[in-house]
Amino acid sequence: MIGRITGKLLEKAPPLVLVDCHGVGYEVWVPMSSFYNLPELGEQVSLLTHFVVREDAQILFGFLTSSEREAFKDLIKISGVGPRTALSVLSGMSVADLSRAVQSQEAGLLLKVPGIGKKTAERLLLELKGKAEWAPSLAPSVGSNAQSDVAQALMSLGYSEREAQAVIKVLPPELGVSEGIKWALKSLSR
Repeated sequence: MIGRITGKLLEKAPPLVLVDCHGVGYEVWVPMSSFYNLPELGEQVSLLTHFVVREDAQILFGFLTSSEREAFKDLIKISGVGPRTALSVLSGMSVADLSRAVQSQEAGLLLKVPGIGKKTAERLLLELKGKAEWAPSLAPSVGSNAQSDVAQALMSLGYSEREAQAVIKVLPPELGVSEGIKWALKSLSR
């Protein structure tokens, strides 16, 4: 089993990347959430991986965060959901959004993902209920919607999910979205 791969990033062609590890180039399929946070070509990259072996293919899937990899593993355990569908789910929504959809049992959030229909969305929610521990929960205080928006804004600015979640944990709950973003950016720049 290949659990992690580190090397020089040679090619990026969504959702596939090519990583050179001491002269051997590994093709790795990554969700778009990881793809957008990859370094520039020629730079060093380290990806957590999951190796899938089928009778007709051997495919390596890569993730920048352990929460993405754990969510992927839980998704592919569901009957009728293969690695490509799981990759599509993680490309269409963040792990935090997937966790929120599972916890609130909102199929509508999953329906926004290309290739996910109503029956598949309902099956995903049913099967993942109680298993969504891979996503750090945003503080369950009154300001959780504002905190969620702040986290999403930080990730869209290029910060990793881990960095965003760390700042959200110490974010004063009384702050609104715009004040929270300013506060978080100041905190991250220290």
